[in-house]
Amino acid sequence: MDEEVRSLTERLRSEAAGPAGSAALDRLLATEDPDALAAVLTEPGQPLWARELAAFRLGLAGDRRAFESLVLLLNHRDPPRCAAAAHALTRLGDPRTARAAAALATNELRVAYALHPVRLLVALRAPEAVPALITTLQRRLRPHDPYRRVALACVEGLGELGDARAAPVLNEALAHPALAEAAVHALARIPGQRQAPGPPRIPGQR
Repeated sequence: MDEEVRSLTERLRSEAAGPAGSAALDRLLATEDPDALAAVLTEPGQPLWARELAAFRLGLAGDRRAFESLVLLLNHRDPPRCAAAAHALTRLGDPRTARAAAALATNELRVAYALHPVRLLVALRAPEAVPALITTLQRRLRPHDPYRRVALACVEGLGELGDARAAPVLNEALAHPALAEAAVHALARIPGQRQAPGPPRIPGQR
């Protein structure tokens, strides 16, 4: 059991309160029948923790019936659910994933929950990644924008992707103290970009 599976199991066990919930969780963990897991995603009255576990297990198995549920969880208000969904989506192998993540990352109405879609785009290294991260970062460079973690994830992701199209927005990010250091490192990873100069040297300082 890898760390992501262990973390998810512990979290959902705390949600599946009571003997009945615990037994149902154990059944979902034990079953090797993908149809039984897929049924949980469509049966009415299933609790959120059960749908999440079923979608997560199907995603790890590459079963595309999990796609819609995982995308909904990727944009959930609860960060651990978003992280688990992103983990499963990277393994699902569905060609629709990058487009969906890009739509979530650039949706200003849901920007508070854009961190994991941004990170997923970087992990996928899909054609949609660089344009979406550039768009999201440009919006985060407005004065007093509160979504600094999203902006930082965009800066770091653009550096990891190393695409020259990101250079202009990364140079803009240099003017923002919370992003400047990450932007310097990101620009250094883009071929043909010179690293920005460091802070001025104080006379007498070695």
